[in-house]
Amino acid sequence: MAIEFEGKSIETSPNGFLINTEDWTEGLATQIASSEGLELTEKHWDIINFLRAEHSESGNQPNTRNIVKAMAKKWGEKIDAKVLYDLFPSGPDKQAGRVAGLPESRRKGGY
Repeated sequence: MAIEFEGKSIETSPNGFLINTEDWTEGLATQIASSEGLELTEKHWDIINFLRAEHSESGNQPNTRNIVKAMAKKWGEKIDAKVLYDLFPSGPDKQAGRVAGLPESRRKGGY
């Protein structure tokens, strides 16, 4: 599969994850999000940037529980997974990871 973006063909996995994470840009993220029916807000970007930073620093792809903890701290409010699912209805770790340009996670739980 591929995404056409700015005159280039960006290769993706069958599930829509970028094959080459270096292809990611904020513009591409906006296009991916739009194709999934999302309009990115500041809170979406907070999650996307958190996922990218975690992956860049440690290679980890945080699960929903860890995203909840990080966003509660960043936003200074108590939140639960529902808040994240309201932002990324197909799953805050999977859908947000796809928009963030991360590789497809193979984990079955944990961090």
